[in-house]
Amino acid sequence: MLKEMGMRAKEAATSLAMLSNDEKNRLLDNIALNLKKNEDAILEQNKIDVEAGKLNGLPEGLIDRLSLNPKRIDSMIEGIRTIMALEDPVGEVLGMKTMQNGLIIGKKRVPLGVVGIIYEARPNVTVDTAALCLKSSNALILRGGKEALNSNRALAGIMRRSIEESGCNKDFVQLIEDQSYEVANEFMKLNEYLDVLIPRGSDRLIKSVVQNSTVPVIETGTGNCHIYVDASADEKMAVDIIINAKSQRIGVCNAAESLVVHSSKIEGFLPLVWNELKKYNVTVYADERAKAVVPEFQEATDEDFATEYLDYKISLKVVDSLDEAIRHINRYSTSHSESIVTENYANAMEFLNRIDSAAVYVNASTRFTDGFEFGMGGEMGISTQKLHVRGPVGTKELTTTKYIIFGNGQIRG
Repeated sequence: MLKEMGMRAKEAATSLAMLSNDEKNRLLDNIALNLKKNEDAILEQNKIDVEAGKLNGLPEGLIDRLSLNPKRIDSMIEGIRTIMALEDPVGEVLGMKTMQNGLIIGKKRVPLGVVGIIYEARPNVTVDTAALCLKSSNALILRGGKEALNSNRALAGIMRRSIEESGCNKDFVQLIEDQSYEVANEFMKLNEYLDVLIPRGSDRLIKSVVQNSTVPVIETGTGNCHIYVDASADEKMAVDIIINAKSQRIGVCNAAESLVVHSSKIEGFLPLVWNELKKYNVTVYADERAKAVVPEFQEATDEDFATEYLDYKISLKVVDSLDEAIRHINRYSTSHSESIVTENYANAMEFLNRIDSAAVYVNASTRFTDGFEFGMGGEMGISTQKLHVRGPVGTKELTTTKYIIFGNGQIRG
């Protein structure tokens, strides 16, 4: 079954690469229109998934990721519209040079080909990734989690029908419905047909794909994201950023999971931020110095400092210097997103230069690490690796290059 899907995807990718930007935008427009037309049917299928998830004891953060509503469907459609407005990355020529022998050598941006994605309870990923792949002329094979199967089936079905209505090959987008581990493992070894595989979800899922896949992987990271409150920080700004980064949505990879505070701030700042965090029933796992100031904090372990909670929980470390803060963050970070709250320009620059993560902020919430917020319309995931892409994976990141060479009869001596 997977080999047949792979063959169809290869064939679809070949025809997709021939479409103009206008033709691809018409496909995307039809998908956006049909998602809105079929909103009630999508929500009906999503309700089945959400109710099953609650019965099966899915954590609150995963239920949030799984749930759709009219606002979230509108957000998906807005993402498609944003992607439509982007320049077509395919075909861009990245410079030409003339050699001494008269050869003219350049680089041209081309699609990756067939992209596979393995993800969990995030039905919006089904639409976001399909739109990004269509715009960048890549065929897509989706393998979502069983928790969202009904939602994904509805969304993929609408997209495939929309593509077919536009007179194109509906196999630009395909969904694997078999949820067995055997099929997942076979998918990870589909080298003959897949050009790249992207895992998106829990640490366990990502590690499994990285360790078992023979297909090249873009590793999207878990998010143990840090906020460092510097000695010079504006305390109100720091509280606002922390509350937003921790509590706006707990089940996303760019939510803050770790707080680092300069020791000069703890007497005044910790009670202030605790008064706000407890309004959201956030549990704070803190070191001894922080607990001495706020006894309601729970005792932290090394494991807490390294944990992506995806819950109303956060770790807290007190440090005596910027250098100690940076070393602590680089030790426990998953290289996703980190932020410093500071009024000191030199400290901001040192933090930006020394923190080894995909996105580093000064005086802003980590919740902005998102393809839509970065003007990309969405993302395949947030890459925490360094080859070939880092940060949100958008249309341009779904391409590679090839050399194009013009001659007039040159032969090599």
